[in-house]
Amino acid sequence: MLSNVAAGAKAAGTSLKVLGQAGVIRPYSPATLVKLAKTLRQWGTGPAGGFTSLALRVPDQVGVVDELGELTFGELHRRSNALAHALRDLGVQEGDGIGLMARNHRGFIDASIAAAKLGADIIYLNTAFAGPQLVEVLERDQPAVLVHDEEFTELVSKADVATRVLAWADSDPSGLDEGVRTLEQLIDSGRDDDLDPPSRHGRLIILTSGTTGTPKGAPRSEAGVEAAVALCGSIPLKHGQTCHIAAPLFHTWGYAHLALSMLLGTKIVLRRKFEPEQFLETLREHQCDTAAVIPVMLQRVLALPAETLDRYDLPRLQVVASSGSALPGDLALTWMDRFGDNLYSTYGSTEVAYAAIAGPADLRKDPGTAGRPPYATTVKILDDDGKEVPQGTSGRIFVGNGLLFEGYTGGGHKEVVDGLMSSGDVGRIDEHGLLAIEGRDDEMIVSGGENVFPKEVEDCLARHEAVTEVAAIGVDDDDFGKRLRAFVVTSADSSVDEDDLKGWVKENLARYKVPREIVFLDELPRNATGKVLKRELVEHDDSGEGESGDSGDTGDSGDGDE
Repeated sequence: MLSNVAAGAKAAGTSLKVLGQAGVIRPYSPATLVKLAKTLRQWGTGPAGGFTSLALRVPDQVGVVDELGELTFGELHRRSNALAHALRDLGVQEGDGIGLMARNHRGFIDASIAAAKLGADIIYLNTAFAGPQLVEVLERDQPAVLVHDEEFTELVSKADVATRVLAWADSDPSGLDEGVRTLEQLIDSGRDDDLDPPSRHGRLIILTSGTTGTPKGAPRSEAGVEAAVALCGSIPLKHGQTCHIAAPLFHTWGYAHLALSMLLGTKIVLRRKFEPEQFLETLREHQCDTAAVIPVMLQRVLALPAETLDRYDLPRLQVVASSGSALPGDLALTWMDRFGDNLYSTYGSTEVAYAAIAGPADLRKDPGTAGRPPYATTVKILDDDGKEVPQGTSGRIFVGNGLLFEGYTGGGHKEVVDGLMSSGDVGRIDEHGLLAIEGRDDEMIVSGGENVFPKEVEDCLARHEAVTEVAAIGVDDDDFGKRLRAFVVTSADSSVDEDDLKGWVKENLARYKVPREIVFLDELPRNATGKVLKRELVEHDDSGEGESGDSGDTGDSGDGDE
C-alpha cells in the first residue's frame, strides 16, 4: 500500500516538474481556473475541451495560420460552434461518425472540434487512398457525413455516402454544383452559441498505414496528462511556441502535435502540401520554434542543392520532431550536421502511439536507434512464448502506455501480453537501454536457413553516397525459399550500377544478406505519411517491370548471397 502511495507521489511530482518546465502550469485568476476545470470536466481533453479551454484562457491569441490567414483561439471556438450546429441540422447525432479526408488547413481543425462538440466520432482518412481502399473503409465505418477537399471529389464519388461537405474549395463556391456545401458556408449559416456537452466523448479513429493491405481503423481515447508528460519530458516542447506541422494531421504524429497545441497554447502553422524549399521558407517566415515531420520530408529537404540549403539559416528552430518511420542510414547525422542538434525521433505505431524517443545525443551515438521509453512507458522484448528475453537478444517488441488503442473498428486486436501490446516489430535493447528496431515481424525472411530482415539491408544501402531511397522485400526462390530484392533510387548524377551496390552490401554485411537483385526506380511508391508501399513493390516485381542488372550470384554461391 505504501509503495503504491509512494509511486503515485513520485509520478505526480514528475508530472508537475515536466509541466512546469514546459510552461503549462501558469497563474490564472480563480474565476478562470473554475471555468477551465468545468470545461475539461464537461468536454474532456480532446479537441472540444482542449480548444474551448484555449478560447477561455487566450481568446485573442493566434492559434492557427494557413494559406487563408490567421485564426485566433476565440475564432476557432466560434467557428466550431457554428459548424457543429450546422452539422446537427444535417442530421449528425451523438455517436455518429464523420469521415474527414482533408489536407493540413483550418478546415481539418474546424471539423475535428465540431465533431467532438457533437459527441460524434471522427474518422481520419488518408489523402493518398486509392478508390477501392476508400470505398472499403467507408463501407466498413459508415460515416453519416463525409467532409473532404474538393480535389478528392472524383475519388469520394465512388463511396456510398449521401451527405458530403467540401472542407477546402479550389473553385469559386458560387460556381459549385447545386446542393454542394462547403464548411465555410455551413459556418456562416450556423449560430455560434455554445452547445450543451454530449453524454459521450467522440472517438478519434486513426487508420493504420495500409502498406501491406487494407487500412484498419484504430479508435483512440482522449489523451491525458500522462501522454503530454511523456512527450514533453523527452522533447523540449514549451508553452507559446510556434510549430509548423508538416506531417499530415490525419496521421498519429501530426495529430499528436495538434493535441499538444491544446495544452501548450502553440501557434500552429499549416501548409496543404509539402514542398522542400517551401518548408524551409515557412520555418523562416513564421519564426517557427518547432516542426513536426516524417523522415521522407527530411530526405527531400537535404536533397535540395547546397546553394539552396545555404540560403536558410534557422537559428530559432529548437525541435524537429520526426516519426512515422525509421530514420534511414545516416539521415540523422546529415540533418544535424546541416541544421544543428535539434532532431528528435519517435518510434511507435498507430496502435501503441509512442514507445521510444531518441534525442540528438542518442542519434549522434547511433543514428539508427529508436531511443528509449519516455515517462510512464514500458517496452519489453518477448520471445514467441511471451517470455522476456535477456538484454541484447532479439525478440518481439511489446509496449505499455496510456494511449494503447481499443481494437480495430472492423474487429480484431493486436496481441497483448500482461497488459503490453505488440508493436508488430522485432528488436532488441542494448546495454545503454536504447531500443534497436530490426524490422517488421512479418517481413523477416528465411533465406538458405538464415534469418534476414530487409531493414538492415535497407539501412546499409541508404548509407551509400549514390542512394537517395531504398526498400527491400522478400521474394520466392526455388533454391533458397526466399531471397531479397532491393529497389533503389539514386542521385541524378550517379553512375552506380547493380554490382557496385551489391559489393557495398557485401563489404558491410554478411554475404547471405546481399540482395540477389537490385532494381533501379525513379521513385519509391509511398503513402501520404511517407511510408513505402511494399505491396506495390511486390506487384511491381510480379509484373516484371523495372530495370535491373543481372540477377546472378555475387560470387560466393556456396553461402547463398541473399
